[in-house]
Amino acid sequence: MTETPTLLVVEDDATINQALTDRLRAEGFTVVQAFDGPGAVAAHETHGPDLVVLDVMLPGFDGIEVCRRIQATRPVPVLMLTARVDETDVLVGLGVGADDYVTKPFRMRELVARVRALLRRVDRARELAGSGTPRLEIGDLTVDQAQRRVSVAGAEVHLTPLEFDLLTALAEAPGAVRTREDLMQEVWGWSDAHGTRTLDSHVKALRAKIGAARVRTVHGVGYAVEAVR
Repeated sequence: MTETPTLLVVEDDATINQALTDRLRAEGFTVVQAFDGPGAVAAHETHGPDLVVLDVMLPGFDGIEVCRRIQATRPVPVLMLTARVDETDVLVGLGVGADDYVTKPFRMRELVARVRALLRRVDRARELAGSGTPRLEIGDLTVDQAQRRVSVAGAEVHLTPLEFDLLTALAEAPGAVRTREDLMQEVWGWSDAHGTRTLDSHVKALRAKIGAARVRTVHGVGYAVEAVR
């Protein structure tokens, strides 16, 4: 991404919104602000941001509905902010197109790292799309890296961009166990996966879409993708 990325920060708490905006602008981003659901959708349509930082609890309508609406019109990476610890809420957010989430309270340094990781993923996806990268096939699971499409037994399965990258990282070596650290580094760009459940949440969402039996857990190590027998 050669131009300065534009970020949309959606947070109804004015103090938190401004703190996020100030920090992200200091990091070199162009930032647009919104404070409620309708305002977020309108700002997305007007400014066409490269990434959205989106609070779940908003007036007007919540962040889940915001995410659903913006992904239906112009897909964009979404980093959700949530005070909820219930994994169901996280999975709902991932299911409507969010790419990642941060649980409040969060450290600004961590949030900035997540934003940069998501933007790097966008750049990497564009490179792969033009590289003629071959398809990956594991039994009846097909991963078309060039077109970023996935099918199971011939039926196309819709994955979020981050779910696709996670599946690709696993599918490049079928049956081989990828460690949590390797996956967090390759997919999210993090060097330290300690204390985060982001990977677990995305694996759970991925299993729900391609079939739980296709993703094997190796406790204490990581995950592997295998053909269903």
